[in-house]
Amino acid sequence: MQNTTFKITFIALFIGLTSHFSFGQIDVLRKKIQQIAASTDGTLGVGILGLENHDTLTFNNQVHYAMQSVYKFHLGLAILNQVDKGKLTLNQKILVLKKDLLPDTWSPLREKYPNGNVEVPLSELLVFTVAQSDNNGCDILFRILGGPRAVDNYIKSIGMTDVAIMTTEEQMHKDSKAQFSNWTTPWSAVLLLEKFYQKKLLSPSSHAFMWNTMAEATTGSQKIKGLLPAGTVVAHKSGLSGSNGEGITAATNDIGIVTLPNGKHFIISVFYSNTKKSDKESDRVIAEVSKAAWDYFSSK
Repeated sequence: MQNTTFKITFIALFIGLTSHFSFGQIDVLRKKIQQIAASTDGTLGVGILGLENHDTLTFNNQVHYAMQSVYKFHLGLAILNQVDKGKLTLNQKILVLKKDLLPDTWSPLREKYPNGNVEVPLSELLVFTVAQSDNNGCDILFRILGGPRAVDNYIKSIGMTDVAIMTTEEQMHKDSKAQFSNWTTPWSAVLLLEKFYQKKLLSPSSHAFMWNTMAEATTGSQKIKGLLPAGTVVAHKSGLSGSNGEGITAATNDIGIVTLPNGKHFIISVFYSNTKKSDKESDRVIAEVSKAAWDYFSSK
């Protein structure tokens, strides 16, 4: 009986020590993020999840952050859900009219097809929208689904909370306040990425398409990836609001899944709002948070 009691006590002590050690490690990461936040203006929100060891961290998660183009990931999932249901196909042609290609907005799609009136495969529209963050492509995809609220309904239907998708890119360009209708918490973005990574949302082919598209994204390359080793695979989606007349940037964001050298992964979402820093400086803030997470998970 005495030997059994000793074993139980030892096991409890061991679990307590290892839990304390794990907490101590994540606490070091939290303090690093606090230091980064303290050296900036504006508000910094962070969500982090180790996919294999399940370590978690949130910072300023109570704030609703304007997503800007981050919501194109949510839109892409909704489109591919319709593909998996057989209501759309990736190779079907979508007629893009001249009037669809609005000027004065970020649109590599418009640069490729300046005169419009062309049929573009749905797969190409998705790549333009998610990998290149095309604003015109985004609104064309919204129209295919029936508008932003259709995407919001889909996201809510898969169990996501603390997120809202209400307005198009065109609406945000007409009224800067509209961007705040499309919001998320950092942890909500992490949980959505986790569902995606665990292949709970899409068919294998649709999952592979989205993963490759995000891994080959050409925008936001200096955010999460900015300070990581060259060649690091990061499937991500960034967002940027631009600055207002007072020089304040409402939103500069990036969410993604990072692959470590040992083949393990961590999810990270960083939302940086209401800053007077330049885009380059803001990207550096996000990159520093990502590098701190990289150092933490690489050491485990």
